Amino acid sequence: MPVWKNLSVIRKVVQLLAFLFLVYGSVFVGFYSADKISGAFPALACAYDAKTADYCVLIPLQHQLGHGVGRAIGAGTFALSMLLPVLTTLATFLLLFVLLNKAFCGWLCPLGFFQEVLGMIGQKLRLNRTESLDEKVVDRIRPAKWLMLGLLVILFPLASGIGFVGHELGDPFCKICPSRILTSLAAGQLNQLYIDTSSTGYMILSIIADTLFGLILVLSLTMRQPFCRICPMLAMHAIFKKIGLVRLVKNYTPRCDKCGLCAKACPMDIREIHTSKEKDILMPDCTLCGRCVEFCPDKGVMAMKYAVIPIKVSDPQYFKERNRAQKQWEGKQKPSRRVKKD
Repeated sequence: MPVWKNLSVIRKVVQLLAFLFLVYGSVFVGFYSADKISGAFPALACAYDAKTADYCVLIPLQHQLGHGVGRAIGAGTFALSMLLPVLTTLATFLLLFVLLNKAFCGWLCPLGFFQEVLGMIGQKLRLNRTESLDEKVVDRIRPAKWLMLGLLVILFPLASGIGFVGHELGDPFCKICPSRILTSLAAGQLNQLYIDTSSTGYMILSIIADTLFGLILVLSLTMRQPFCRICPMLAMHAIFKKIGLVRLVKNYTPRCDKCGLCAKACPMDIREIHTSKEKDILMPDCTLCGRCVEFCPDKGVMAMKYAVIPIKVSDPQYFKERNRAQKQWEGKQKPSRRVKKD
């Protein structure tokens, strides 16, 4: 298969370019312009990286909720006008999000790309990889992203501003975010790896951050997208996925009941794309990587679209060629046979 026809190869090229731009973007756009592109990017770009071209929406949200709204509530001076910065940040996020929807995760996120690269390394090293998690395990993990969003991005920053908890919890997700360590290291900064001993709270958070980053390094070699499954950005995307222009659609046929290759190809183990009879199959955990469409063996059953314009439509000939290319590009052959539904 020519590489320019392989959606996964195209996606990895886009991911690499996005990684270079988001980590080293100030080299291209200038240091002054770098933090002015949006400041509300819908993927885990990081402001702690001094060379970044943009930073994610979770950073200003935590600060505005903590330093603005929370402190005003604590001081008894809260007014609705104080929500304006939060609303402006969300509006900026939505303007970008509507263009690409959850594809910001699957195509542009630096941390998502890093995990995929580690996964490919694990395949090349022939490590004992877990290609699909058990359904019960997946179901237990799924609520974690909502807890991360609710507690670390919203509740703790507000509580810190009010004074219920310490100021070190003013931006707790940033304190433990693995993308902060990854992008800073990629930019040549070692300071984000250090254990902060200025207070007990900061020390605990920095230990959690280093431990989490280490776990992701190890787990990504042996399983697919470990952090993506609990990422609060994924939860935030899920809230607004209905308004995005990039869609994932399915034309259900009875043949789908005996197949299941789309679910096996999904790096997020979304079994519902196999069982669903709905037209819209953009699920909360989906990152719009497009692998389900690539590995659907039936013509026109699955499609990724930009509004009404097809980006990729399932096709049996493409499926055969893509299945053969799998071993060359990713080191491990996906099952090319249909599987019976239990």
